[in-house]
Amino acid sequence: MGAICCFIALTNRLTVFSMNALLHETPLARISSIATAVPRHAIDQADVEAFGRRLFRDRPKVFERLASAYTNAGIERRYSCVPLEWYENARGWKDRTKLFIDNAVDLLCEAAAQALIRADLNPEQIDGVVTVSSTGLAVPSLDALVMERISFRRDMQRLPIFGLGCGGGVLGLSRAATLARAEPHSHWLLLVVELCGLTFRSADLSKSNIIATALFGDGAAAAILSTEGDGCPIIASGEYCWPDSLNVMGWQIEEDGFGVQFSRDIPQLVRSELRTAADRFLTGANIPLQSIDRFVLHPGGTKVLDALEDTFDIPSQGMEVARSILREFGNMSAATVLFVLERCLAQSPDGRRLLGALGPGFTAGFTVLDAAQC
Repeated sequence: MGAICCFIALTNRLTVFSMNALLHETPLARISSIATAVPRHAIDQADVEAFGRRLFRDRPKVFERLASAYTNAGIERRYSCVPLEWYENARGWKDRTKLFIDNAVDLLCEAAAQALIRADLNPEQIDGVVTVSSTGLAVPSLDALVMERISFRRDMQRLPIFGLGCGGGVLGLSRAATLARAEPHSHWLLLVVELCGLTFRSADLSKSNIIATALFGDGAAAAILSTEGDGCPIIASGEYCWPDSLNVMGWQIEEDGFGVQFSRDIPQLVRSELRTAADRFLTGANIPLQSIDRFVLHPGGTKVLDALEDTFDIPSQGMEVARSILREFGNMSAATVLFVLERCLAQSPDGRRLLGALGPGFTAGFTVLDAAQC
């Protein structure tokens, strides 16, 4: 009997050892390429402010109280799938949804095609797609609609994800990396699109809605991940969802569209809570914070960027790429951090990078890239 017990114990230990060895030997997912796309309407911030004054001319006190947000946003230009004049009339779910689907598919096809070219792959070589968006609804899902325009294989796996908000770029990258690593030698396409401008509701005089007109833009991004090739590897990913924080950011479902909701306390929450969550993630991944060479963080706004610099003791020049993306494109929700990453890798592919973004939940997403292993 004792011999049998010893054999079972030894077998269990060997099984655990074999599983750990197998996990250790699993190749890392690598980013083969990144591409971005924006719609055709370029809108200067000064024009948006002037349009806002005209749109809210019957309620000037409401607008003037928040007008400084346009000059303090750190934004010079944004891109929109509709011209400013579109906002002059009331819109409902039907108008918004049709525009969302048409423009989202166009932008995703553009970004995906460019990502395939940069990775030197054909559509038929893509084994799966993860699609992230929170600013519109599409059933069939956006990835199914994209398949009608790009000749992906009909047995391609698809995972549409809704509701991650601004955290969707980092968390989507993490999901795609997990799937690519689970199926070595496969190629996974990450698609991210946000058309934030379509959510504006002119009848909504809330502070959040008016601030949103000074901050958000439209954009899309695509990335290809695989365990093959010499792209930058993802060595760790994680997230943390704070308790009792559901009201920090998200959507309220209104009769005519999404009602934007985000707390004025987000910069303070970054300062008081984010470092602890990041330290917990890095410690669990056995990655010292001191080993991070560069930070690739979602530029939610100038106050958020200031808070991120304070939280991680980042010198001002260390966030210049994030600030330049915010200045040139505005906050494109989930897509924004991939715009930052694309530019960072183009400027300097070396070093270990911490990607981070915050989204509804209230949730922080983290991913670490290590260019030293390219």
